[in-house]
Amino acid sequence: MVILIPLTKIAIAIGVLLFVVTYLVYFERKISAWIQDRVGPNRVGPYGLLQSPADVLKLFFKEDIVPLAATKFVHSLAPVISLTIAMSTYAVIPFGPDINLFGQKVKLIVADVDVGILFILAFASIGVYGITLSGWASNNKYSLLGGLRSSAQMISYELSMGISIVGVLIVSESLRIYDIINHQQGWMWNAFIQPIGFITFVVAAFAETNRLPFDLPEAEPELVGGYHTEYSSLKFAMFFLAEYANMIIASLLIVALYLGGWHLPFVETASLSEGWLPLISVGIYLAKVCFLLFVFIWVRWSIPRFRYDQLMNLGWKVMLPLSLVNLAWVSLLVYFFKI
Repeated sequence: MVILIPLTKIAIAIGVLLFVVTYLVYFERKISAWIQDRVGPNRVGPYGLLQSPADVLKLFFKEDIVPLAATKFVHSLAPVISLTIAMSTYAVIPFGPDINLFGQKVKLIVADVDVGILFILAFASIGVYGITLSGWASNNKYSLLGGLRSSAQMISYELSMGISIVGVLIVSESLRIYDIINHQQGWMWNAFIQPIGFITFVVAAFAETNRLPFDLPEAEPELVGGYHTEYSSLKFAMFFLAEYANMIIASLLIVALYLGGWHLPFVETASLSEGWLPLISVGIYLAKVCFLLFVFIWVRWSIPRFRYDQLMNLGWKVMLPLSLVNLAWVSLLVYFFKI
């Protein structure tokens, strides 16, 4: 029974994640069509709802083509690294407050560790290996350039992201994500206390997920497809799934660290029964995440791609100084006002 609950949580988390990622692709295609005054998927199933499962099935049966000059083992390993890292990060992110299930208190998290933020930062830094190795192992100059761009981009923006998170840790005095969320009850959201840190973290999250306007590692007009140029079939699908899984992780982290998690002031003060409050809290949390996912998609289809020199200038000359300013601001707030 002790091991059954964690295994059940893992199975549910992976199943829900794969389902959500599959349909997140569908909603991206629909939202982009709406922005560009098109129809979008509308043939396979009602309203095109079966288009994404059909695409997954198509990729499953497509031929897996590996270049003759590629380093085959590393070429196959790279997408596995990207997807595994993305899926593993979910283990320490809560999806809501504790709920009572069959008379037993259940945490909506796979592994509630005291150093959850450090775990996420460590795995996020490892994730770059999947993209870098895919570019190197393909023995293709476009793939190699995409991998190198990804390495430089992630190193540049992880620095400002980490310093922004330090501001959150100073206020909450904990590395545990549950404690960070519970510290933001009422209107004490970190986005209001440290708006500069919030902005730098969101921009860095866009860069970390390789989404427009920061998708330089795969920039189609310049690099054909970048690091995944030489990938097809399920290996390409794994990179695709990893990108959308990282987008969900970024949204969950933004909500947990800066937007109060499952807290909403008017709901907290309302007279609700103890049975309904956890479910409503989960709904609030997921609603915030869904809004951020919409913002991710909205930005992708609204803002043009940066040049690479602009990307580096923004990371080192703007984002890093702003994150340091935010750190000084938070330190002063905590010292003088004991927030």
